[in-house]
Amino acid sequence: MTRVVRFHEYGGPEVLRIEELEVGEPAAGELRVRIEAIGLNRAEAGFRSGHYIEKAKLPARLGYEAAGVVEALGSGVSGIEVGEAVCVIPGFSMNSYGVYAERAIVPAAAVVRRPAGLTTVEAAAVWMPYLTAYGALIDAVGVGKAEVVVITAASSSVGLAAIQIANSIGAVPIAVTRTRAKRGALLAAGAAHVVVSADQDIADEVMRLTEGRGARMAFDPVGGPGVVALASALAPRGTLVLYGNLGGEADQTPFPFGLAVGRGLSLRGYLVFEVIHDPARRARAESFIREGLQTGALKPTVDRTFPLDDIVAAHRYLEGNQQLGKVVVTV
Repeated sequence: MTRVVRFHEYGGPEVLRIEELEVGEPAAGELRVRIEAIGLNRAEAGFRSGHYIEKAKLPARLGYEAAGVVEALGSGVSGIEVGEAVCVIPGFSMNSYGVYAERAIVPAAAVVRRPAGLTTVEAAAVWMPYLTAYGALIDAVGVGKAEVVVITAASSSVGLAAIQIANSIGAVPIAVTRTRAKRGALLAAGAAHVVVSADQDIADEVMRLTEGRGARMAFDPVGGPGVVALASALAPRGTLVLYGNLGGEADQTPFPFGLAVGRGLSLRGYLVFEVIHDPARRARAESFIREGLQTGALKPTVDRTFPLDDIVAAHRYLEGNQQLGKVVVTV
């Protein structure tokens, strides 16, 4: 038996329960991992509340990302050994697997060796943020040296990863945050400039900072009517990448037709799974991230940790938007 977090109904963090379940043995193509740390993601809060791209089959497990140690291998699994320190990456449906647990069975294809030099907690904070940011900035858009990237929700783990990746390739990251509270921290984290959206017009400020040229790319997990301001901040042939719906207004996200045709803009939807499920793209992403971690250009930012027993409090904190970086649960 092992302790597993599940929910039996949609709702707030309070619907999460820790239950004793039989973990079982891995089937072909699977392995069992003793979980040591879990990286929390807003996707899991959406899954729990019924607002994710995939509806949960209740009662449901959840959890995409973790660090742990391999305990058992299913048939056909090669290239990894029992006892190895690994990371679980978001390469599966949470209706099939979930890593909010003391032990979890996961597909071997969603497991990578743990990068050297990281603590267990840091290792649980690597792959979702950096794969997401790399996939958008490098793989999808091909941002280059000296090009400007506008990053909204910049204090999130993905936002901070995007700032670091932009700096690592010589691009110019402009962070957008709602209030001045995180401005100093974002500058310290590597943002070239910070736009405070409660006080400043995003498009006007980006145009001022770029001397009227605009940004090559805007990277946005919020959606809703605010995309018009982001499109207005783009340079000709710029790209607006939407990778989330934190504003809860997906059905009110306009296509800024006049700006798009006037400047030749692209509006692109993006999820990290398109990189993870393409072997060649995933290999390039993993190589880039490992090299960045080794050189120190990339460094996961952990805001706070919670024990597994406090999973409800951890989800409340995750959704409170107070954090700078990743929220991690230790097991």
